[in-house]
Formats: sequence, structure tokens, C-alpha cells
Amino acid sequence: VQLVESGGGTVQAGGSLRLSCAASGVTFNLMGWFRQAPGKDREFVAANNRDNTVQLYGDSAKGRFTISRDDMKKTMSLQMNSLRAEDTAVYYCNTGGRVINGRYSPSTYWGQGTQVTVSS
Repeated sequence: VQLVESGGGTVQAGGSLRLSCAASGVTFNLMGWFRQAPGKDREFVAANNRDNTVQLYGDSAKGRFTISRDDMKKTMSLQMNSLRAEDTAVYYCNTGGRVINGRYSPSTYWGQGTQVTVSS
């Protein structure tokens, strides 16, 4: 399994970015996004399944971020709107995890991450 994130960059507060994750090799039903800011633990952002019928969001993403999948293209996207300085982090793609008690528990399959910087 290989995961490659793209779409990160620098944006002003209030702006938008769209992240993408391209998967190759074996693909799994569940995929998700996590992020890690300097000096902080990795944080769950969002996850969904192949046909987008299951969508989970972390508290920081609810109402601002939208996750989507294109199973034919083996891609997952994260549309991020109304970005804030506290959204600054490296964003990672994960696949093959499980939903446990309504929360996405990641697998060991990670991408290399893409940096998102929001300037205030």
C-alpha cells in the first residue's frame, strides 16, 4: 500500500485548501485524514468509506471540512474551508483502519504527509 498526499500549502486565515490522497496497491474500505502540529499529538480529522456512506469528523473539522472518495481513481480528498491558524499542521492520509465506538482507529499505512500553513 502506498499513499501520496498533495495539495498542501500556505493560505490566509478564512481561506480554503483541498488536499488529495492517491492510493496504489491494495486499497481498503476505510480511509482517513489525520494531522499533527509541532509539539502536539497526531489528531483525527476525518474518515470515510468507499461509497461515502460513512463519514466521520473530528471536532475541529465539523462544519468546515468535507471528506470525499473516488474509488475508481483510488483517491480521497479533504476540502478545507474557513481555515484558521490552529489548522496549521502536517496532514497525513491513512487507510485500512477500523471504526471502533464511532471513531476511526488508524492502521499502520500512512502517507508521507503534506504541510498546511494558515497565516493569520
